[in-house]
Amino acid sequence: MSYEERLQHVSVLGAAGKMGSGILLLTAIEMADISLKPENKGKPFVLNAIDVSDEALAGVMKYLKAQVLKMAEKKMVGLRKVYAHRADLIDNDEIIDQYIFDVISLVRTTTRMEAAYDSYMVFEAIKEDPEMKISIFSKISANNPHQPWFFTNTSSIPITKLDEGAGLNGRIIGFHFYNPPAVQKLVELIKAEHTLPEVEAFAQAYAKNLRKVVVPSHDVAGFIGNGHFMRDILYASAEVENLCRDLSYVEAVYAMNKVSQDYLVRPMGIFQLIDYVGVDVCSFIMSVMTRHLKEETLHCPLLDNLLAQGVKGGQFSDGSQKDGVLKYEKGRPVAIYDPGTKVYVPISDFQSKVDQKLGDMPPAPAWKTVVGHKAKHEILTDYFTLLKTAESMGAELARAYVVRSNTIGLQLINSGVALNENDVNTVMLTGFFHAYGPINKYL
Repeated sequence: MSYEERLQHVSVLGAAGKMGSGILLLTAIEMADISLKPENKGKPFVLNAIDVSDEALAGVMKYLKAQVLKMAEKKMVGLRKVYAHRADLIDNDEIIDQYIFDVISLVRTTTRMEAAYDSYMVFEAIKEDPEMKISIFSKISANNPHQPWFFTNTSSIPITKLDEGAGLNGRIIGFHFYNPPAVQKLVELIKAEHTLPEVEAFAQAYAKNLRKVVVPSHDVAGFIGNGHFMRDILYASAEVENLCRDLSYVEAVYAMNKVSQDYLVRPMGIFQLIDYVGVDVCSFIMSVMTRHLKEETLHCPLLDNLLAQGVKGGQFSDGSQKDGVLKYEKGRPVAIYDPGTKVYVPISDFQSKVDQKLGDMPPAPAWKTVVGHKAKHEILTDYFTLLKTAESMGAELARAYVVRSNTIGLQLINSGVALNENDVNTVMLTGFFHAYGPINKYL
């Protein structure tokens, strides 16, 4: 079966979710572009959007239409060539409307998993629950005569465990998009022990057509991205505990969030990133990884305490940030949750006190300024040269944080997760938008 034939009938599981909706969009665009080729005229193309809620599926269709419109406007020159044979399509608006129709017409929304029984391949973006995934994969595989391929978006579960548990005989690969899939360039590609060569070849071709940056990861729980991120969380949480000897809990959280963002020149602080992903999601990923790691236990009491009080973070369906470790107004952190009093304490109540405690900060470049700058390396070299000799508490915390991040990155290579330093750095640069990789010579 050719690349184009494989994409004639596809299902996306969890299609109305944050990740699934992006995967659905990218796949719909790829399938539509193939179906509009002259040689494919009249061939059926079907994309099943499968989720548990009709209401959520209705919402994802609105999302699709809005996003396809944006994409169509950017590829107008190409679309004019695609529809050159249509004398009735003259204005740009007419061509765009037709393209939106052609993309959307491929999509079939349903809450019935049975729709996947006719698909040649299945993209999966459901809950990060190995037992659930194995159960669903097994059922689809047993009832689908086409021996479908499975592309799982898991960010932590070993692919071999899913392959063996569902009896797929290598018809599966880890294809880990980063959030949001339509914007993020990175894909972590993870082969199971027996992933078929043709499945990997298709995955590479699909990623190339989506213009993604592909980084291979060995099939070790958490892979590269979460392998670094989860350990980063554990380090920052342990530092909060240490700081609580001299600061209150909310002050310590503020201090580490500021250090990990401003001093480390990152797009957001570590606790803001936890909220973005979800406190519950981070905790669950750690538990999944721990199940499969032989010599390491990933457990964060700080997250446990927050979850016990119903603090979860995450995002609303429109992409806005829910309150979690931090409270947000117009997307900006304004308070920090105190598990002791069970209330959010305004940052303004203690910000100046903690800033004074952290001490004078070397003039750091803003992340937005440096991340895409042509002279980024020189700017960062100058900054870290100053940070090396700064004697403030904040500088000391930052130096230790950078060293620990480097150690985590090297650990991912030494433990056989990543192939090399470049792959680790690429994941953090591309998937997490860091200004520099964790494995560096700045300190």
